[in-house]
Amino acid sequence: MRLVFSLLCCLFASPAVAQDLPIFDAHIHYNRSAGQRFSPETILFILNRAGVGRALVSSTPDDGTLLLHKTAPGRIVPFLRPYRSDADVATWTKDPSVLDYIEDRLERGIYRGIGEFHLGPGDAASPVVVGIHRMAARQGLFLHAHTDDVAVEELLQLKPEVPILWAHAGMSASADTVGRLLERYQTLWVELSLRFDVAPGGRLDPAWRALFLRFPDRFMVGTDTWVDAQWRRLPGIIGRFRVWLRQLPPDVAKQIASENAERLFGGQ
Repeated sequence: MRLVFSLLCCLFASPAVAQDLPIFDAHIHYNRSAGQRFSPETILFILNRAGVGRALVSSTPDDGTLLLHKTAPGRIVPFLRPYRSDADVATWTKDPSVLDYIEDRLERGIYRGIGEFHLGPGDAASPVVVGIHRMAARQGLFLHAHTDDVAVEELLQLKPEVPILWAHAGMSASADTVGRLLERYQTLWVELSLRFDVAPGGRLDPAWRALFLRFPDRFMVGTDTWVDAQWRRLPGIIGRFRVWLRQLPPDVAKQIASENAERLFGGQ
């Protein structure tokens, strides 16, 4: 309770976030540790403070996502992680029981995608990943993949019609690499969580700016609350997004800030 109080005080003390550019946060986790510290109401307060209207949420375990969705079904877009615990991160692609878990949870009918999951080069060929890919194709779901450029292309080649949301734009992939993949694969979308190199020092990098102008309908923003400290930082992260979004033409900025995600995930 003391931690929550300190967090709220910190948020109230900070300058109000400008609300002129609505945000759809395309990478949120409400993991077990966050659930033990922050109530759903506190999480929604933080999102309100940051001007985040809607959020794509996946969690370890999935119960956190279900709780947030139950609390605010109109604001939370549920994705299903294949991680029942943190231990699954390193083993899930080799564990057939994950397929039964995913299939059982999908029966709820609320999920818009599977992920965020971590995938390395060569992992897309595993029977577990192929099985999840088939489920996504059958049910019209997105896959939210944390991969490098090699692994995301392997995933895209399994079934090119299955849409992929590429977490962190590959974490370290260059703007040129991201552009090459967007040009080649029409079912690839990119979220920019943790990509501070897009606008170092608040100034939009010219190569990324050119890429956003070239593919304005393929990008979205996200914060990635992978550790609890990210919840404290979230309003500031969103504020920094707004700084470089304002350096784009207004119509492009709106697409990246919220309209692309609303178009893809907005319907219930």
